Amino acid sequence: MPDSSPRYRVAVDVGGTFTDVVGLDEAGRITFAKAQSTPADQSAGVLDGLARLAAALDLPTRDLLGRTDSIIHGMTVATNALIERKGARIGLLATEGHRDILEMREGLKPERYNLRLPREEPLVPRHLRFGVRERIRPDGRIETPLDPASLGKALRALRRAAVESVAVCYLHSYRDDRHERATREAIEAELPGTFVSLSSEVLPRIKEYERTSTTVVNAYVGPLIARYLAGLRDRLADVGFAGPILVMQSHGGVAPIEETIRVAAGTVLSGPAGGLAGARRVAELAGAPDLIPFDMGGTSSDVSLVVGGDAMLAVDKAIARERIALPSLDITTLGAGGGSIARVDGGGLLRVGPESAGADPGPACYGRGGHEATVTDASVVLGFLDPDNFLGGAARLDRAAAVDALARLGEALGTDPVRAAEGVHRVINTQMAEGIRVATVRRGVDPRRFALLGFGGAAGLQATELARIVHVDRVILPRVASVLSAWGMLGTELRLEAIRSHVGDTGELDIDALRALYDELEREGRARMSGWTDGPVGSRRSAEMRYGEQVYEIDVSLAGVDFDSPDLAETLKRAFEARHEELYTYFLGDQDPVLINARVTTSGALPAPPVEPAAPAGAPPVPPAGARAVWLGEWLEAPVHDFDTLARGQVVAGPAIIESDTTTVLLRPGDEATTTPERWLDIRLPTG
Repeated sequence: MPDSSPRYRVAVDVGGTFTDVVGLDEAGRITFAKAQSTPADQSAGVLDGLARLAAALDLPTRDLLGRTDSIIHGMTVATNALIERKGARIGLLATEGHRDILEMREGLKPERYNLRLPREEPLVPRHLRFGVRERIRPDGRIETPLDPASLGKALRALRRAAVESVAVCYLHSYRDDRHERATREAIEAELPGTFVSLSSEVLPRIKEYERTSTTVVNAYVGPLIARYLAGLRDRLADVGFAGPILVMQSHGGVAPIEETIRVAAGTVLSGPAGGLAGARRVAELAGAPDLIPFDMGGTSSDVSLVVGGDAMLAVDKAIARERIALPSLDITTLGAGGGSIARVDGGGLLRVGPESAGADPGPACYGRGGHEATVTDASVVLGFLDPDNFLGGAARLDRAAAVDALARLGEALGTDPVRAAEGVHRVINTQMAEGIRVATVRRGVDPRRFALLGFGGAAGLQATELARIVHVDRVILPRVASVLSAWGMLGTELRLEAIRSHVGDTGELDIDALRALYDELEREGRARMSGWTDGPVGSRRSAEMRYGEQVYEIDVSLAGVDFDSPDLAETLKRAFEARHEELYTYFLGDQDPVLINARVTTSGALPAPPVEPAAPAGAPPVPPAGARAVWLGEWLEAPVHDFDTLARGQVVAGPAIIESDTTTVLLRPGDEATTTPERWLDIRLPTG
């Protein structure tokens, strides 16, 4: 008899404080759980989260994993390594005379007007950076062949230094990579087992500093990613999982473990990228194509934009002051979360963050030895969080410890604990509102035509107040808000980004060579994708272009462009002008733009996630489960509702608290929340 037990797909998102796990069965039923993150070994928190998910499904962990077809994983291994400077010991091989590019950068300081800015130490110290005698010209012509003696001397020095990883970045290797490929062979012979990162594989495009920095970051985090994923795969196999592990990438797609290790720098925004994938799904289901996704976790908050149902890509991100020029979702990260520490500076001003109490010891109310006041402690003091019902009752918060922490802060401010807690919330909300303005107003986008999508474990307490500050009158909070990044990963696709420089004015391009380049990138992408999936494979073409006097390129979609057209150059020009006008409200019709990089995105479809059954219509409103006092300028008695039992179409007016096992939503006076068929909260704020 065939096994009729349900099959599952599982997503795991490791955050700074909690590890979120979501399971989806064939009927679209969603089950999720949270576990404490374990920074020293993230796989321990992953296994704990899977055990909690299995318990929620009333299954042994081995049975759940035996019924799981795939696991999609978002992680912070690369991000933490960069922030904490705990990556691999690496060496750099550069063209002779160019070993100091990491310090020279582009000739500018990161903050050019900050006279007290401390010097940033490169990831590779100078004594581990070596110039190798070789030279390739910009047109691909070999001016100086690779010198074996020069290379051998450098490799012997790296062997004596016991490096774990080597980055190789030769001039113009994007035109011809033979010297870098020969160098890898020499490294494998001289330093067997060493991780090798070639710029011609990681980022084959112009701009020497960006290419070098990205290749170095790849070498710095690659060995850690390789060890972590190998260990996770072994631990999952030990408890019964035999399916594939797919890793969330910064560009919003997923990739197998082997590809993830090869381009490890592509995981620095692994977790936040899942949140944007979830935001796109929310935009579709909620009929709200224009969203400001706001993800507030325990350590940080992320702000981004979804316009017309699509998220924006960036190709030049800086993480922990390290430039990473791989395509990634455009996300603004703020040092503001539930664990952000509040303090009084030397001038007597209240500051909140960016330092965080993290997962260990955590806020004072966690009872793990933390003593400094945090945003979460302030929420406890203000009555927003129920100390006896944290994580669905699986944990208790120490209210007395929170009060003590806020009392010490209040003493420094000359006020009482409640007023100090109120101040903490005002400061953190102001900081996060500024992050929203950076993502919208400073880019010429009017936030008033957007809805705010609140998610992450802490967003429900701040979302409506943030919306007020930036003049947004609609807030959407899904039932899966606390785990939306993990939930979003289940709706992603396999994705591979290929980029190659091909510089030229559109009016002078060798169109036949350009067509051949795009065809080659597409063939390579499809060939590699065929090794990842037996399903349908698609491709999307785009170009990075700019006017000749500009410094930065913009990404121009070439969807629908006929590459066989004799007017291809003019078509490219018009596509650029339309995109430039969309972004900056103008274009220069008398100038030919410059095409800098050709890019092809190859995608492999994963099974579409089934839609969770809608809540039944016509059910009577569910009365509140209780009430508690909350401070909103004064103490108010707020009814407390159970998020999971609200009836479809039920309206809840503020002030009110809506709680689930993993999130708490605060409705302020004037707010009105309606439960959608998906059992989400669609909150309308008073206008005017």
